[in-house]
Amino acid sequence: MNEKIAVIGSGLIGRAWAITFARAGYAVEMTDINADALNQSVELLKGSLEDLAEHDLLNGQDVDTVTTRISPQESVAAALDSAIYVQENTAEVLETKKLIYAELDGSAAQETVIGSSTSGFMASLFTEDLDGRHRCLVAHPINPPYLVPAVELCPAPWTDPASIDTAAAIMENAGHKVIRMRKEIDGFIVNRMQIALLHEAFRLVDGGYASCEDVDRAIKDGLSHRWSFIGPFETGDLNAPNGIRDYCTKFGDLIERVGHSQTENADFRGLLLDELEAQRRELLPADNLADRTAWRDRRLMALAVHKKHMADTLGD
Repeated sequence: MNEKIAVIGSGLIGRAWAITFARAGYAVEMTDINADALNQSVELLKGSLEDLAEHDLLNGQDVDTVTTRISPQESVAAALDSAIYVQENTAEVLETKKLIYAELDGSAAQETVIGSSTSGFMASLFTEDLDGRHRCLVAHPINPPYLVPAVELCPAPWTDPASIDTAAAIMENAGHKVIRMRKEIDGFIVNRMQIALLHEAFRLVDGGYASCEDVDRAIKDGLSHRWSFIGPFETGDLNAPNGIRDYCTKFGDLIERVGHSQTENADFRGLLLDELEAQRRELLPADNLADRTAWRDRRLMALAVHKKHMADTLGD
């Protein structure tokens, strides 16, 4: 495969996207306003590739083969030259997004689709005034994208459906499970679901119902066992003999009653944050955060291997 993808920004997410696309066979040209950071990123991602190779997650390829597909470029224009797709990963600052998108729209070929990794801004906020706004969208990954397959494709009101189709085809070729949003909303889908859960987690600790350790346990040793392969609607559909209508009939009163008690936002600052930080640092000293993050990624690799095996043997 000789098709090229431009990755704009070489931080954590940019590096992860570079791995994803290179593993799939694309030539990746990555650029950054910080030349030192760009060169360091190419070295840093080799470590991730080595971990992936150990878990047989490079599609049968070796580290050198994938690494050679990733090239640093000093200028945005050089990275964009002949690129079929652009993945932007700059800072979560709206003015920065506007500036970089103006540059990308002015320099990329007219048929090149431009996706943003933003998790905080709808595409309409930084593409409205662009001549090529029809080819701009959000392509929001769940970190790290080379381990977590879901990716949200969210259009602005003016995004051409053909641009979504192009981005979806590239993502699916790279092994992603595409979430096609029909219209934009703040936070997209994954973060809205996650934030709703976070609010309840904070409320439960703030109300003295449980420690943060036990709330975490409710997810990792409870809900996540189902949610790792089925979502909330399928869970409901399978949790009653006659499907989702039966489920909502049986548990509708409970769902409504609890929902009425979950209307106030949790306090994410102040005394509650002091308490949560104290609990977390007792469980995990700050000096161990990096090691635990690496442990998390190795567990995600093992889960990716398991889910692939299960999909191959039992179906998706």
